[in-house]
Amino acid sequence: MVKQQPKVVSGMELWQWRNVAIQSAIAHSISPIEVDWLLQAITDLDKLTLRLESFKTWTRIEMCFSLAELNQLWEKRLNHRVPIQYLVGVTPWRKFQISVSDAVLIPRPETEVLVDLAVTAAQGSGLQSGHWGDLGTGSGAIALGLAEVLTNVTIHAVDVSPAALAVAQTNANNLGFVNRIKFYQGSWWQPLEPLKGKFVGMVSNPPYIPSETVLTLQPEVVNHEPHLALDGGGDGLDCIRHLITVSPEYLQSGGVWLIEMMDGQADTVKQLLAENGNYCNINIYKDLAGIERFAVAFKI
Repeated sequence: MVKQQPKVVSGMELWQWRNVAIQSAIAHSISPIEVDWLLQAITDLDKLTLRLESFKTWTRIEMCFSLAELNQLWEKRLNHRVPIQYLVGVTPWRKFQISVSDAVLIPRPETEVLVDLAVTAAQGSGLQSGHWGDLGTGSGAIALGLAEVLTNVTIHAVDVSPAALAVAQTNANNLGFVNRIKFYQGSWWQPLEPLKGKFVGMVSNPPYIPSETVLTLQPEVVNHEPHLALDGGGDGLDCIRHLITVSPEYLQSGGVWLIEMMDGQADTVKQLLAENGNYCNINIYKDLAGIERFAVAFKI
């Protein structure tokens, strides 16, 4: 979101706008929670103040937009189904406020579990120093999550999209991890060839949605999020197959391999890892909704 000179409204004006926006959200089958999320992003109001409506009597509230501009923004959400995160340019993820644009997928809460699994694997296997790869980094969310908790590792974040890398680098700069994360433009492991055999860990949230399914997703996704980061080929597993095949060349013995996948892919991914012959201790983990979402394996 571009910083602008603050615009001033009264609490009553904003309270009236909020009430109308909540009703319009409900009418368009959008969660009313998004109204307050938007207001938190463009004002100094917090969640409790909004819920209690204690701002109603305030004479002065500063916003990034005028009410007319706010209306235009909200109309884009309602009528064009632009994700609220793209409209304001940020999204909360773990402890961070992460910048996003339509060049990157919006980081999902379930992907936070992938970082937690990586940390657990590292702590249980002595992989808390050395080189880690974040392949298909997008906004850099996973790399940032790893950098926060694995303080002695160097993270190599790769993405094929220069626009996505620009977002990820901005996030690393803004959050103070610029010296902990190195960025590379290219396809999967390819830019990291000089470090073959030296990685102790690899994490990826690759495209895993079957091509035909991508076009059936909700309009916020199919019309606005980058298809390059969604489309995993005919059965959704093209990128995961590649990562299973190539990663043993880059991982040290005992190194950990972690990916996120789609509901229904776990059995096939587990079989592919087993048949490859270079992995052991292969396990599938569920996300907070009980979906088999993550695969973790170790290089023999």
